[in-house]
Amino acid sequence: MTSRWYKGLNYWVQRSGWAIMTCLLLLRIHTGEHPNRCYVCNKTFNDGSSLKIHCVRTGEHPYRCDVCNKTFSNAFSLKVHQLVHTGERPYCCDVCNKTFSNKSNLKIHQRLHTGECPYCCAVCKKTYKRLEHLKVHKHVHSGERPYCCDVCSKTFSRKFVLRKHCLSHCNQQS
Repeated sequence: MTSRWYKGLNYWVQRSGWAIMTCLLLLRIHTGEHPNRCYVCNKTFNDGSSLKIHCVRTGEHPYRCDVCNKTFSNAFSLKVHQLVHTGERPYCCDVCNKTFSNKSNLKIHQRLHTGECPYCCAVCKKTYKRLEHLKVHKHVHSGERPYCCDVCSKTFSRKFVLRKHCLSHCNQQS
């Protein structure tokens, strides 16, 4: 394993991306360097992940798509979004060759082939491939009914059931 002296720090580090990034972060902490700036409030941070957390917590979305004006809390999310407009789909499933514009959608798709269901309900132990599906399922146990009909104020635990219900109002008016 190769080690090397890095930027005058008083210890050796293994030559790996993680160790070097840790050293850079430590160096920034000690020098007071804050190269990452929030473009909304001008607050600065010594690392990009702290800036990302700041943007999420404050609800700021300073990054705007030039094509559709959709806004994002960080530059990476904007970059991933822009693939929608270019039609670029650089991530390919090695089982069925279906392509995706972002890596996370490919990972979710691959669960169809593997059968993996990493999200588990703590109450009934039912498992899901997608976190969003588990969140919707939890309404069954909590009794939460967040979807409300604008016409009759009836509430539903699932959005698609509300949509189906709203069609009954359309049919009554005909």
